[in-house]
Amino acid sequence: MKWKLTVRYLFSVLSIVFIVVFVNLFVLIGVLYNQQMKSNDNITADTGENFTRQFSRYLSIENGQPVISEEGVQALQEFGGWLQVLDSNGQVITAALSPSDAPTHYSPIELVHIYKYMDDRFTTYYIGQFEEYSYLLGVKDSAEERIVFMFNVKSFLSYLSKAFVGITIADLLIAMLVGLLFSVIITKPVSYMIDRISQLKERNFSTQKMKRQGIFKPVFSNLNSVSETLQAHEEERTKLEKMREEWISNVSHDLKTPLASIQGFAELLRDQDVTESERADYAEIIERKSRYMKELLDDFNLTMRLRNQEMPLNREDTRLESFVREIVIDVLNDPKYCDCAISFNSDASDLKWNIDRHLMKRAVLNFINNAIIHNDSDIQITVSVMANGLTIEDNGKGIAKSDMNQIFDRYYRGTNTEDIHGTGLGLAISRDIIEAHGGSITLTSEIGEGTKVKIRMEE
Repeated sequence: MKWKLTVRYLFSVLSIVFIVVFVNLFVLIGVLYNQQMKSNDNITADTGENFTRQFSRYLSIENGQPVISEEGVQALQEFGGWLQVLDSNGQVITAALSPSDAPTHYSPIELVHIYKYMDDRFTTYYIGQFEEYSYLLGVKDSAEERIVFMFNVKSFLSYLSKAFVGITIADLLIAMLVGLLFSVIITKPVSYMIDRISQLKERNFSTQKMKRQGIFKPVFSNLNSVSETLQAHEEERTKLEKMREEWISNVSHDLKTPLASIQGFAELLRDQDVTESERADYAEIIERKSRYMKELLDDFNLTMRLRNQEMPLNREDTRLESFVREIVIDVLNDPKYCDCAISFNSDASDLKWNIDRHLMKRAVLNFINNAIIHNDSDIQITVSVMANGLTIEDNGKGIAKSDMNQIFDRYYRGTNTEDIHGTGLGLAISRDIIEAHGGSITLTSEIGEGTKVKIRMEE
C-alpha cells in the first residue's frame, strides 16, 4: 500500500512537471512572437535602418551629381551620423559630416564587411539606394548593434528538439527526486494511518506512536483515542459476554433443580399408592418450587431492564427517615425475622430523596435481608439515616477480600454462602436500582468484624 501511494504521488508530480514544461514552452514562443510583432509595428525614424531608407528624400540630382540638402545635413547631425554617396564603382561622389580619415573608395567586399561587422572605430554602417547611386550612413558608437549569424534550419530544429527533450528529462528527473522525497514524507504517515485503520478493523486496539507525525499529529492522536475507546468497549463487551454466559449457565442450573423437583413430584402424584398426606406434601413442594422459579425469572427480567435502562422510574420526593423506618418495621413484623436485632438511627430528619419508592424499598430490603441470612442468629444490624446518605451495618462474619470485587456480580455467592438459597441476583439488583437513580454504593467489610454498606445520592 505504501509503494502504491508513492507511485501515484510520483506520477502526479511528474505529470504536473511535464504539463508545466509544455506550458512554459508555448508561453515563451508566444512572448517571442508577440515581441517580434510589436517590434515590427513600432519601427520609427529613430532606428538606423528606417532612417537610412527614408534619407533618400534629402537627396537630389543637380547638374548630373547627387546633392545633400540642408535639411538632410541637419537630420544627420540630430541622428549623430554621417553620409557618403557612392557611384556604381564604389567611389565617393559627395559626403556630409564624414570623418576626415574616412575612405574615399569602397570595394564590394569592404562594403559587405563593414556592413556586417562594423569597423575598428565601432561605427555601425547602413546602406541605402538613390537613383543609380548608393549611399553609406555611418553612426559611431551607435546604441544599435548588428549581429549576423547563420544556421542550418534542419540542424537548428534537431538541436532544439534535442535540447527540449534533454531539458524535459532533466526536469522530470529532478521532479522525480523531489517528488520521491516529499512522497516518502507524505505517504508514510498516510500509509501508517491506513494500516492503523486496518488494524482497528481487525480488532487490534493497541495504541501506537509515530516519531514524525508532522501535520498529521491530530489525526494520530485521534486514532489513538479511538483505539483506547474501542479497547475499553472491547473489554467491557468481553466482560459482559462472560457475565452473560455465566448468567445463562447459572439461570439454567437454577431452573433445572426446581424443574427436576417439580417433574419428580408430579410423577409421584400419579402413583395410586400415594396417600392424601403425601399428595399434599408433594403439591406444596411443587408450589414452592414454582414460586422460586417465578421469583428467579422476575429478578432476571428486572435486572436486565435496569441494566439496559429500560425500567421507567416513578420518582417522587420522599423523606428518607420515615421511608427507611417503615422498611425496618416491615422486616421486624415478618415472622421469619421477628427475633432479629435491628436498630434504626437518624440525624437527618429533613433529608429528602427523589426516588422510585417501590424499587428503592426493594434495594434497601435486599441489603438488610442479605445481612440477616448470611450471618448467625445473634447478628446485630444498625440502619442509619445521615446527612450524607443511608448506612446499613452489621457485626457479622464479614466478607473475604477475594470476594469484595465480585460481590455485586450476578449469581456470585461468596465463600461463606454455600448453604444459602436465593436467586443470586439480590445485590446486583440493588446496585442497578441505586445507579439507575444516579446514586452510588460503598461496601466495606472485614472478616469477623462485619460489613458496612453506604448508599449516597447525587445532589
